[in-house]
Amino acid sequence: MTNTDKKYGLGIHTSSPELGLAITDFAEDIRWETWNLGRDLSTHLHQKLQEFIPPQTWQDLSFIAVAKGPGSFTGTRIGIVTARTLAQQLNIPLFAISTLAAVAWSYKNQNQDLSLQMPAQRNQLFTAIYQLEKMGINPLLEETLMTPEAWEETLKNWQNSYQLIKVENGLGKSVLNLLELANLEWQKGKRSHWSEALPFYGQHPVLERRTHP
Repeated sequence: MTNTDKKYGLGIHTSSPELGLAITDFAEDIRWETWNLGRDLSTHLHQKLQEFIPPQTWQDLSFIAVAKGPGSFTGTRIGIVTARTLAQQLNIPLFAISTLAAVAWSYKNQNQDLSLQMPAQRNQLFTAIYQLEKMGINPLLEETLMTPEAWEETLKNWQNSYQLIKVENGLGKSVLNLLELANLEWQKGKRSHWSEALPFYGQHPVLERRTHP
């Protein structure tokens, strides 16, 4: 099969204890599945990938989309490393998509700005504000770490009307949104190299581990 025959996108979401995998040709063929693996996610990721891909093959893939965080440090790291390795070996583009952006895309029929917050370590919040467009997401406030007080002040001074979305665990199911956002970038002609896919941890991993001895 030549590169021009490839037509599938693969989504990998490991930024929460819930692993999400999806594969689609963005037409009629679409499959997705989630597994609540908890701390075993890193152990079972490669096995789940091998079991999930058939009846498609690795050579059917046009690109890969991966969740870049914020979220679990260990889960995000293993997802990024795995996706980078696959994209390098297959010589295909890799799109690293924000965990918060993937959740926001679930609300793509909304006309308001979307303000997302997700619990972080040490009583802080991962935050972002997006404007949804037909061909993707426009970040009005990039993913950033804030104290609850700073976030409250940001929203208080926000000029536009917005919908507040509180993001919890169980993010694997947003893997389809991950793929849709990557496909929109693909349609725009973007071909992200695997080396450009970097994680967004938001917090220092050493400090994060200290809170979970």
